[in-house]
Amino acid sequence: MVGFGPADVPPSAAVKFVGAGTAGCFADLLTFPLDTAKVRLQIQGEASAGKESAVRYRGVFGTITTMVRTEGPRSLYSGLVAGLQRQMSFASVRIGLYDSVKQFYTKGSDHVGIGSRLLAGCTTGAMAVALAQPTDVVKVRFQAQARSAGQARRYCGTIDAYKTIAKEEGIRGLWKGTAPNIARNAIVNCTELVTYDYIKDTLLKSTPLTDNLPCHFVSAFGAGLCTTVIASPVDVVKTRYMNSPPGHYNSVLKCAAAMMNKEGPRAFYKGFMPSFLRLGSWNVVMFVTYEQLKRAMMAANHNYTTRV
Repeated sequence: MVGFGPADVPPSAAVKFVGAGTAGCFADLLTFPLDTAKVRLQIQGEASAGKESAVRYRGVFGTITTMVRTEGPRSLYSGLVAGLQRQMSFASVRIGLYDSVKQFYTKGSDHVGIGSRLLAGCTTGAMAVALAQPTDVVKVRFQAQARSAGQARRYCGTIDAYKTIAKEEGIRGLWKGTAPNIARNAIVNCTELVTYDYIKDTLLKSTPLTDNLPCHFVSAFGAGLCTTVIASPVDVVKTRYMNSPPGHYNSVLKCAAAMMNKEGPRAFYKGFMPSFLRLGSWNVVMFVTYEQLKRAMMAANHNYTTRV
């Protein structure tokens, strides 16, 4: 990202790629229960849920408490394997390649406008979705399925989920919801990365803050808040559409229209608080870890080359 001091060694594209995936996995490990609570709140009230249509979850911590009481603590981490698979492919591309794509659009110029940043965010976000969509579908399906003694589980494991979806819905089933996910991640990536990039750049130029932890923390928190406000409606539609049985919604637009007609505009902000808690904390953990990992890897590489 912007703002490295002159004494720092600029990280290579490979370091950014690996560092982003690793930092994304670490952030997911710490915030996954909030993401699961968000999914449960987003699908609540869905017509296809039948007996699930009655309100079961109230608020972030109420949802988490209910899940622990009725399904056990492990339910909060249902879909974690797919989530980590998603981050290793998804975060690596959308975050790790952002600077490289931004430099490509600016042709190496030191002046980076908001347009170039937005274009780079859209590009890496779309690339990441095209690569990691199956892992996102499986993650959402696991997070959405409630565990109970009298109800058979939809999938037995992560590999079983990939196989079952491909068998029952075809290979296209693994890429279900790609369109809303591309839209969501274009919005998320632009808002998240561009906001972080811009806030960090502004803080470094206009305040006494240096390119260190306090600056990274403030920039990441601001990015998380902005992203949640802008991306929540698309995120809810994406979750509903991905979790729906085959043929329930003819298209993403039909899904959004059904939500509006049956639940009103507030449905598009279901799970907002867990979304904010999750995105805010995820951004802080991910960006702080990412910045430190880049420096640690470059320092390790520098020490190794000097010894050799």
